[in-house]
Amino acid sequence: MTITQLQEKTDNWIKEYGVRYFDELTNTAMLMEEVGEVARIMARRYGEQSEKESDKNKDLGEELADVLFVLVCLANQTGVNLEDAIAKNFEKKTKRDATRHLNNEKLK
Repeated sequence: MTITQLQEKTDNWIKEYGVRYFDELTNTAMLMEEVGEVARIMARRYGEQSEKESDKNKDLGEELADVLFVLVCLANQTGVNLEDAIAKNFEKKTKRDATRHLNNEKLK
């Protein structure tokens, strides 16, 4: 699925099942909440915190998908074409970081 298809599928889902988009501020808060759930898994499963028994069945992929869904909702309701935005972002990063990481002693 392309990013454009994901944006279209999300919009169709919202119209069919979600009634309407939550407002942008609510979706921003929801995005932060979902990112927090990913951070909790990362800190406890891959970081130094011990994982609580109640967190052991949490699916990282599912939580990342929740983040992506809300991010796509925000893009849709603010008129952002994510395919165009990511293409521009890669172009910016490529120009800025063409040799930066290759020459970083910390990464060798």
